[in-house]
Amino acid sequence: MQRTLLLIVTLAAWLTAMPCLAGNAGGRFAMDFDLSAQPNNEETRLWIPYPVSDRYQEISNVAVSGDYAESAVYTDKVFKTPMLYARWDKGAKSRKLTFAFDVSRLERLDKNLPPWETRWDTADYAADLAPTSLAPTTGPVKELADRITAGKGTVLAKAKAIYDWICENMFRDPDTRGCGKGAVCSLLVTRGGKCADIHSVFVALARAAGVPAREVFGLRQGKEGVTDVTTWQHCWAEFYLPGYGWVVVDPADVRKKMLTEKLTLEDAKTAEYRDYFWGGVDPYRVQLAVGRDLTLTPPQAGEPVNYLMYPFAQVGETTIDWLDPKSFRYTISHTAK
Repeated sequence: MQRTLLLIVTLAAWLTAMPCLAGNAGGRFAMDFDLSAQPNNEETRLWIPYPVSDRYQEISNVAVSGDYAESAVYTDKVFKTPMLYARWDKGAKSRKLTFAFDVSRLERLDKNLPPWETRWDTADYAADLAPTSLAPTTGPVKELADRITAGKGTVLAKAKAIYDWICENMFRDPDTRGCGKGAVCSLLVTRGGKCADIHSVFVALARAAGVPAREVFGLRQGKEGVTDVTTWQHCWAEFYLPGYGWVVVDPADVRKKMLTEKLTLEDAKTAEYRDYFWGGVDPYRVQLAVGRDLTLTPPQAGEPVNYLMYPFAQVGETTIDWLDPKSFRYTISHTAK
């Protein structure tokens, strides 16, 4: 009888801790690329992050058109991040591509997290505990992670301490180019950046503290009508909680709200945002990719790609600046539904 009661209580607690899916946002994205102004003395190649359906989003009505010589959808070998690839032959004067898709996205709420943790093997999450080229897990990063998590005996407590430290010690720097590179050692000195910077620090500190974590790269949706979202890329993060699964966090949006609404850490509204983005994200986004230091498929020329949130293109072995859509010549629009 006691064992049955214990099982019922445990099951009830587990069900309470299950992710809550509420509310949704949707619409159609249209991405138009024109590489015709680039030199055409060599082959031109383009890789675009390619969203797929999962438990939080549904992708449908995908359409790809253009004057490319070749096009296909691939994934990278390590993270299985999907990408749309297109190639134009040497000498091609017109190099255009349009990629469109519908998305329906759910609000994600990982709330009422269980206080217990099941047994787990760090080897199963080696990739989510490993350093990257711009985010080491030793030296000053490890020292800071140990100070932040001192006295915290669980994965959940460590992750929450790091989240709180990020909210209280980093800030959004609107002058940062794009979403930031995520160079963690520099960021621990300057403390300012945008979403990829802030979440790179969260992930590096979490990994250094023994908490599996990863960045999630995406794009924001407009809320009404037709919106130009060419520069609306956004990154958030997740950490792995044994016995529950991946938990979403977005301290960068806390700091963005504080900046745009001129809030201080002491304001009640800030506390509301900190509570919401700990285990919650709004539906006005679409997930595109995960992974750092990527080797694309087919492989790009040169060094690994930091992350695949923006389109990536090369003429021969020369990489086009993906943070300059005027020279790269691409636009992304969203039509809300």
